[in-house]
Amino acid sequence: MQKNFELLTTDRDSKARHGRLMTAHGAIETPAFMPIGTQGSVKAVSPRELRELNAQIILGNTYHLFVRPGLDVIKHFGGLHKFMNWDRPILSDSGGYQIFSLAKLRKITEDGVEFQNHIDGGRAFISPEIAMEIQATLGSDVAMALDECVPYPCKYDYAAQSAEMTRRWAKRCKDWKRRTGETAKRRVADTIRRFADSMLFGIIQGATFADLRRASAQAIVELDFDGYAIGGVSVGEPEEEMMRAVESAEPFLPNDKPRYAMGLGTPPQMLEMIARGMDMFDCVLPTRLARNGTAFATTGTLNLKNAEFALEKRPIEENCACPACREFSRGYIRHLIKAEEILGLRLITLHNLHFYLNLMSRARTEIESGTFDQFRTAFVAKYKTRDIITVG
Repeated sequence: MQKNFELLTTDRDSKARHGRLMTAHGAIETPAFMPIGTQGSVKAVSPRELRELNAQIILGNTYHLFVRPGLDVIKHFGGLHKFMNWDRPILSDSGGYQIFSLAKLRKITEDGVEFQNHIDGGRAFISPEIAMEIQATLGSDVAMALDECVPYPCKYDYAAQSAEMTRRWAKRCKDWKRRTGETAKRRVADTIRRFADSMLFGIIQGATFADLRRASAQAIVELDFDGYAIGGVSVGEPEEEMMRAVESAEPFLPNDKPRYAMGLGTPPQMLEMIARGMDMFDCVLPTRLARNGTAFATTGTLNLKNAEFALEKRPIEENCACPACREFSRGYIRHLIKAEEILGLRLITLHNLHFYLNLMSRARTEIESGTFDQFRTAFVAKYKTRDIITVG
């Protein structure tokens, strides 16, 4: 069996890892941050700009792309890569989180989820097999098994039943991919055939219960996926519960497979998760907060709407190589945001994405140098969150 992941270095003072994940669209150095392209687009940023920011991989959303533009359109264009003109890797989520957070009148059964979508209320159904078919049509380099993401707080019995159903769904996803792969090898070049060679990650659930997290990790690992994700975190629980969920599952994850903490997070949270052995991250914060005028810096968040920045000639961050910091001042960007000029939110978006991607690059360098733990401690101590808008 071909190995898709190579573990290059482990930090001497933590569980931080530097690895390399090989895909059909190129290699991904981990730890890695994945900008979110919910509807086939990272908000306000073109694929060319993402390449210039050194984004290695982006995330496409299974639920949103299934609802709009629909599989027939994406199939017509030859998959999501060609549709959006992106030639690097794409990870697609399972669609589970959006079904459970956005869809109306959903009904969850062993077969799958029946729901009314959030666009026009039309009825739809997604099963583990349909989730795989959607991601195959997208042509994902990394696909996720369908899971149920339970809310916070959640009762123990429900979390246990849900984690067990997630395991059964994960097995169905893997079985579908294996069966389809065996027949797809005989097809002409298309996304389904290429999907046979893509990776499939299983998702660990269990809410905030340590024993359920451990049991879920063991059960999902036993199914032998290409990588493993910890889901159901960053859903409103306190940060210490989020960390405990990862700490409960991590010891049962194999060292030679990538680990993905889903939906995370703030810069300090990502560094703390890296220290706990996580490799891959995605989060809406860089783009969502940019649209509210909030920028990330090494000292913390800056709300550029504030009057204190009106006469500032400095860039958002000194010595930052992003397009916004190379060419514009805080004062000018504040003016754009206050005047509701689209360029303002675009510049902050470019800066925030650069900040996140550069933080991962720096983490990889520090792991290689054996100094990650000192770097993490110093960064977290200096970072302050202020004037930030709460997001889910």
